[in-house]
Amino acid sequence: QVQLVESGGGLVQPGGSLRLSCVGSGSTSSFFVMGWYRQAPGKQRELVATITRGGNTNYADSVKGRFTISRDNAKNTVYLQMNSLKPEDTAVYYCSSKRLLTAGVDYWGQGTQVTVSA
Repeated sequence: QVQLVESGGGLVQPGGSLRLSCVGSGSTSSFFVMGWYRQAPGKQRELVATITRGGNTNYADSVKGRFTISRDNAKNTVYLQMNSLKPEDTAVYYCSSKRLLTAGVDYWGQGTQVTVSA
């Protein structure tokens, strides 16, 4: 059984930083791509960033230059360093993972709240 457990969310002022972590448990093949999505109230869930086992990354335009995704393959762990946070970054952030040949996300974490407010 695959599980993804996020941590690191919270309340931060505009311009501040937060680091999210997500630890995966289960078969290593389930974590070929790991990533982060977010969902703000009243909006659809959207991609934030993904990273492959080989280190290839993909970012949403809205976070490029501010957020950095990284991973530790030995620990099946993915991180999201968020800098220069804006109020519009406020959302529930979900960790995700997928296997090599599947089309979409295979597994989701439970989500962690990030609130950017003065």
